[in-house]
Amino acid sequence: MVSNLKEIEEKVKIPKNPYDIKITNIVFGVDLSGSVPLDRIANTLEDAEYEPESFPGLVYRIVDYGATALVFTSGMCILSGVNTVEKAYQAAKKMIEDFKSVGVKFEKEPKMKIVNLVISANIKKPLDLNRIVYELGDCEYEPEQFPGLIHRMEDTGVVILIFNSGRVIVTGSKDVKKSLKSIQLLEKRLEDIGAIIK
Repeated sequence: MVSNLKEIEEKVKIPKNPYDIKITNIVFGVDLSGSVPLDRIANTLEDAEYEPESFPGLVYRIVDYGATALVFTSGMCILSGVNTVEKAYQAAKKMIEDFKSVGVKFEKEPKMKIVNLVISANIKKPLDLNRIVYELGDCEYEPEQFPGLIHRMEDTGVVILIFNSGRVIVTGSKDVKKSLKSIQLLEKRLEDIGAIIK
Protein backbone atom coordinates (compact mmCIF):
# COMPACT_ATOMS: atom_id res chain seq x y z
CA MET A 1 0.00 0.00 0.00
CA VAL A 2 2.70 2.56 0.89
CA SER A 3 5.60 2.76 -1.52
CA ASN A 4 8.16 4.39 0.79
CA LEU A 5 7.81 2.18 3.89
CA LYS A 6 11.51 1.16 4.11
CA GLU A 7 12.61 4.80 4.07
CA ILE A 8 10.21 5.58 6.95
CA GLU A 9 11.34 2.55 8.98
CA GLU A 10 14.94 3.76 8.67
CA LYS A 11 13.99 7.07 10.33
CA VAL A 12 12.51 5.37 13.40
CA LYS A 13 15.30 2.85 13.98
CA ILE A 14 16.67 3.44 17.48
CA PRO A 15 20.50 3.31 17.45
CA LYS A 16 22.43 1.96 20.44
CA ASN A 17 22.41 4.69 23.10
CA PRO A 18 22.66 5.12 26.89
CA TYR A 19 19.38 7.07 27.21
CA ASP A 20 16.70 4.31 27.04
CA ILE A 21 15.04 6.05 24.07
CA LYS A 22 11.42 5.05 23.43
CA ILE A 23 9.10 6.35 20.72
CA THR A 24 5.86 7.47 22.38
CA ASN A 25 4.06 8.94 19.36
CA ILE A 26 4.62 9.32 15.64
CA VAL A 27 2.58 11.80 13.62
CA PHE A 28 2.36 10.90 9.94
CA GLY A 29 1.32 12.85 6.90
CA VAL A 30 -0.54 10.65 4.42
CA ASP A 31 -1.20 11.76 0.85
CA LEU A 32 -4.24 9.78 -0.32
CA SER A 33 -3.62 10.84 -3.97
CA GLY A 34 -7.03 12.23 -4.80
CA SER A 35 -9.83 14.36 -3.43
CA VAL A 36 -11.97 12.94 -0.64
CA PRO A 37 -15.75 13.58 -0.31
CA LEU A 38 -15.82 14.39 3.41
CA ASP A 39 -19.65 14.77 3.55
CA ARG A 40 -20.21 11.29 2.13
CA ILE A 41 -17.74 9.72 4.57
CA ALA A 42 -19.25 11.57 7.54
CA ASN A 43 -22.78 10.52 6.55
CA THR A 44 -21.95 6.83 6.06
CA LEU A 45 -19.10 5.85 8.39
CA GLU A 46 -19.80 5.88 12.12
CA ASP A 47 -16.25 6.70 13.29
CA ALA A 48 -16.22 9.94 11.28
CA GLU A 49 -16.97 13.45 12.59
CA TYR A 50 -17.23 16.43 10.26
CA GLU A 51 -18.21 19.93 11.34
CA PRO A 52 -16.90 22.27 8.61
CA GLU A 53 -18.19 25.37 10.47
CA SER A 54 -15.65 24.77 13.25
CA PHE A 55 -12.86 22.81 11.46
CA PRO A 56 -12.26 22.20 7.73
CA GLY A 57 -11.14 18.57 8.15
CA LEU A 58 -12.90 15.32 8.95
CA VAL A 59 -11.87 13.52 12.16
CA TYR A 60 -11.72 9.79 11.56
CA ARG A 61 -11.06 7.37 14.42
CA ILE A 62 -9.38 4.09 13.47
CA VAL A 63 -10.45 2.36 16.67
CA ASP A 64 -8.70 -1.00 16.10
CA TYR A 65 -5.30 0.76 16.13
CA GLY A 66 -6.00 3.59 18.60
CA ALA A 67 -5.24 6.08 15.81
CA THR A 68 -6.96 9.27 14.72
CA ALA A 69 -6.80 10.82 11.25
CA LEU A 70 -7.58 14.39 10.25
CA VAL A 71 -8.64 14.13 6.62
CA PHE A 72 -8.95 17.08 4.25
CA THR A 73 -10.83 17.36 0.93
CA SER A 74 -7.50 17.62 -0.92
CA GLY A 75 -6.64 14.04 0.11
CA MET A 76 -4.01 15.14 2.62
CA CYS A 77 -4.36 13.59 6.03
CA ILE A 78 -2.60 13.69 9.40
CA LEU A 79 -2.47 10.39 11.29
CA SER A 80 -1.56 10.31 14.99
CA GLY A 81 -1.84 8.17 18.11
CA VAL A 82 0.54 5.39 17.03
CA ASN A 83 4.10 4.63 18.14
CA THR A 84 5.26 2.24 15.39
CA VAL A 85 5.43 2.44 11.60
CA GLU A 86 3.66 -0.93 11.39
CA LYS A 87 0.65 0.36 13.39
CA ALA A 88 0.52 3.52 11.26
CA TYR A 89 0.66 1.45 8.08
CA GLN A 90 -2.14 -0.86 9.29
CA ALA A 91 -4.24 2.11 10.50
CA ALA A 92 -3.84 3.93 7.15
CA LYS A 93 -4.68 0.71 5.28
CA LYS A 94 -7.85 0.22 7.36
CA MET A 95 -8.91 3.84 6.81
CA ILE A 96 -8.43 3.53 3.03
CA GLU A 97 -10.41 0.27 2.96
CA ASP A 98 -13.21 1.97 4.93
CA PHE A 99 -13.25 4.92 2.50
CA LYS A 100 -13.27 2.59 -0.53
CA SER A 101 -16.21 0.70 0.99
CA VAL A 102 -18.35 3.85 0.56
CA GLY A 103 -17.23 4.41 -3.03
CA VAL A 104 -14.17 6.68 -2.63
CA LYS A 105 -11.64 6.04 -5.40
CA PHE A 106 -7.92 6.74 -5.14
CA GLU A 107 -5.74 7.43 -8.20
CA LYS A 108 -2.56 5.76 -6.95
CA GLU A 109 -0.82 4.30 -3.91
CA PRO A 110 -0.86 6.67 -0.92
CA LYS A 111 2.43 8.08 0.32
CA MET A 112 3.33 8.44 4.00
CA LYS A 113 5.90 10.64 5.68
CA ILE A 114 6.82 11.39 9.28
CA VAL A 115 5.68 14.86 10.33
CA ASN A 116 6.73 14.68 13.99
CA LEU A 117 8.31 12.17 16.36
CA VAL A 118 7.83 12.26 20.11
CA ILE A 119 10.42 10.31 22.06
CA SER A 120 11.10 9.88 25.76
CA ALA A 121 14.61 9.37 27.08
CA ASN A 122 16.58 9.56 30.31
CA ILE A 123 19.90 11.34 30.92
CA LYS A 124 19.97 9.35 34.22
CA LYS A 125 21.40 12.20 36.30
CA PRO A 126 19.47 14.70 38.45
CA LEU A 127 19.29 18.18 36.90
CA ASP A 128 19.15 21.68 38.36
CA LEU A 129 16.27 23.24 36.40
CA ASN A 130 16.74 26.67 37.98
CA ARG A 131 20.32 26.79 36.73
CA ILE A 132 19.22 25.59 33.28
CA VAL A 133 16.60 28.33 32.93
CA TYR A 134 19.15 31.07 33.77
CA GLU A 135 22.20 29.70 31.95
CA LEU A 136 20.97 27.81 28.87
CA GLY A 137 18.66 30.31 27.15
CA ASP A 138 15.51 29.62 25.09
CA CYS A 139 13.78 28.13 28.14
CA GLU A 140 10.37 28.41 29.77
CA TYR A 141 9.93 27.20 33.34
CA GLU A 142 6.96 27.80 35.63
CA PRO A 143 7.19 25.13 38.35
CA GLU A 144 3.93 26.25 40.02
CA GLN A 145 2.05 25.28 36.84
CA PHE A 146 4.12 22.40 35.43
CA PRO A 147 7.17 20.50 36.80
CA GLY A 148 9.05 20.38 33.48
CA LEU A 149 11.20 22.97 31.76
CA ILE A 150 10.65 23.63 28.03
CA HIS A 151 13.84 24.21 26.01
CA ARG A 152 13.75 25.20 22.35
CA MET A 153 16.94 23.95 20.72
CA GLU A 154 17.32 26.29 17.76
CA ASP A 155 20.31 24.58 16.15
CA THR A 156 18.55 21.20 15.83
CA GLY A 157 14.98 22.55 15.59
CA VAL A 158 13.58 20.35 18.38
CA VAL A 159 11.76 21.19 21.60
CA ILE A 160 12.87 19.31 24.72
CA LEU A 161 10.86 18.96 27.88
CA ILE A 162 13.34 18.52 30.75
CA PHE A 163 12.52 17.17 34.21
CA ASN A 164 14.77 17.41 37.29
CA SER A 165 14.95 13.58 37.46
CA GLY A 166 16.89 13.58 34.16
CA ARG A 167 13.94 12.42 32.08
CA VAL A 168 13.42 14.27 28.81
CA ILE A 169 10.80 14.30 26.06
CA VAL A 170 11.95 15.37 22.60
CA THR A 171 9.52 16.58 19.96
CA GLY A 172 9.83 18.34 16.61
CA SER A 173 12.14 15.84 14.90
CA LYS A 174 11.33 13.55 11.97
CA ASP A 175 14.20 11.16 12.64
CA VAL A 176 15.29 9.27 15.80
CA LYS A 177 18.98 9.92 15.01
CA LYS A 178 18.34 13.68 15.07
CA SER A 179 16.53 13.31 18.41
CA LEU A 180 19.49 11.34 19.80
CA LYS A 181 21.95 13.96 18.55
CA SER A 182 19.86 16.66 20.28
CA ILE A 183 19.96 14.76 23.61
CA GLN A 184 23.75 14.30 23.36
CA LEU A 185 24.15 18.01 22.63
CA LEU A 186 21.84 18.91 25.52
CA GLU A 187 23.78 16.70 27.96
CA LYS A 188 27.07 18.33 26.95
CA ARG A 189 25.61 21.84 27.39
CA LEU A 190 24.16 20.91 30.80
CA GLU A 191 27.60 19.67 31.87
CA ASP A 192 29.20 22.91 30.60
CA ILE A 193 26.84 25.10 32.68
CA GLY A 194 27.08 22.86 35.78
CA ALA A 195 23.40 21.90 35.72
CA ILE A 196 24.02 18.17 36.24
CA ILE A 197 23.89 17.44 39.96
CA LYS A 198 26.75 15.16 40.96
